[in-house]
Amino acid sequence: MNRNDPPGIIAPHLPADTWNRAQATGQPVITVVNDRPTQGTWRRILIPFAIAGATVAGGWGLVAALCFLMDAAAHTFTVVAGAAGPIGVGGITLKLARTKSH
Repeated sequence: MNRNDPPGIIAPHLPADTWNRAQATGQPVITVVNDRPTQGTWRRILIPFAIAGATVAGGWGLVAALCFLMDAAAHTFTVVAGAAGPIGVGGITLKLARTKSH
């Protein structure tokens, strides 16, 4: 049997004359199917690990960016509070930052 089917076809087509001859003579028809995966096993294993690694790296990058932004916000608040001095509302005075005493 001459077969030019693309890979991945589970049950290839049997020519009619081959089938009829097998039926007439009582010969069994044997179909051989290659069930090996088309991709290598290393590729199947490495792709999920690569995705997981990229997710973890992105998560740590997000955490580092949030820490940097919180640090910048804290420094900005300290500078603004130091420049503003004490704030008073309704007789209650609030000192937002300590002055440096050298």
